[in-house]
Amino acid sequence: MTRPDHPEHQPHGADSASWSLDDASAWFEGKGWCAGLTEQQAELQQDLSCLVDGELDEASAAHAMVLIEESPEAQLFFEDVRKFARFHRDLSDPERLEARVAMLGATELVRMAEDIDLAHRLATIFYQLGKAYSLAAFEPGRFRERVFEAAVPIEETRNRGRGFVDGVVSSGRASAAGDDELSGRGVDWRHARHMLNGRLERIADPAEKGSRLLAQAIEIDPSHEEARIYLAYVYGREGHTLRAANLFREVFDTAISEVSRGHAAIQLGRLYYGEEDYRTAAVYFRWLSISGVNRRDPRFALGHFNLGCAEAARGRDDAALAAFRRLLDDHLSAGGDTADIASLFLENDDFRTLLESRAGLTQRLMESLPELFETEAEGGETTDPSPPQ
Repeated sequence: MTRPDHPEHQPHGADSASWSLDDASAWFEGKGWCAGLTEQQAELQQDLSCLVDGELDEASAAHAMVLIEESPEAQLFFEDVRKFARFHRDLSDPERLEARVAMLGATELVRMAEDIDLAHRLATIFYQLGKAYSLAAFEPGRFRERVFEAAVPIEETRNRGRGFVDGVVSSGRASAAGDDELSGRGVDWRHARHMLNGRLERIADPAEKGSRLLAQAIEIDPSHEEARIYLAYVYGREGHTLRAANLFREVFDTAISEVSRGHAAIQLGRLYYGEEDYRTAAVYFRWLSISGVNRRDPRFALGHFNLGCAEAARGRDDAALAAFRRLLDDHLSAGGDTADIASLFLENDDFRTLLESRAGLTQRLMESLPELFETEAEGGETTDPSPPQ
């Protein structure tokens, strides 16, 4: 192999003795391929290049091999030259190039996929624990937010998490020997083990435990949409409305899962409703219908109720009644019970406030949804509803 700018350059042979290990160290520290080289350093570069192609005589090759053994910088350069040589050979043979790409891609992709999977599983464990602690703090005894799956048992999940972390460490995919020994996507498995082994027990407040765990889940896997939604929920319950809204909006704008976007839309609508910005709240609630999420996922059917409340608060009674009618029709067509929907109207504080403040709205509601009042007259029991979800 010869340098393009010196095509006539031949192996130096015995002249290679003119360069030394000091020349190698001085050159390899920050020098380019050709710029600023002394004559001895240029000879060193040439001999290493020729060594790759097998063009160096025995004595010079031995001298170059000694240098490679003693100089880490020379080793890196020599390996780079070998890679370039393989690259040029691969470019001249399409089949060889395809095989090379397949080999590199398979190895790297498999390792990358394994690392991503391990990180996501650990983040999910922290998310589940953070969610459970948060619900214990803000909704003791009951939780009416229909968001993702039910909260997990804390102790059982923590034990399962410890077993998972220990399994990863013992398999050699991560090390617990030091803080600087990370694996995969930068996961500190030692810190994860401490988190699950009792470090959190020093924190008395379950809300703080929840926020710490949710933040840890996001640090491990920034794309974990469920953890981001629940951390935003915690912000909102702690009175940090702006932080909650920003994080919910980020999920709504960037989430891959339409379910995550749906939950973010509902929570944004609730925040704006609480701030009496009913128009913006209605925009987010209506998105559930426009996108079709509430038709594909029954968890979002109550978005019609939220939309009706927002429209009624704006004084748009016709739009509100249409949303309520759609809520009942969709619920009944899915095999639901009228009593479930009646409970939303009978036990919701915000809706009762609307009825008391709007003359004639109760009468129009009775005319538009007579089934609800027939249920009430029959004495049907209702379930505990959520305020605008």
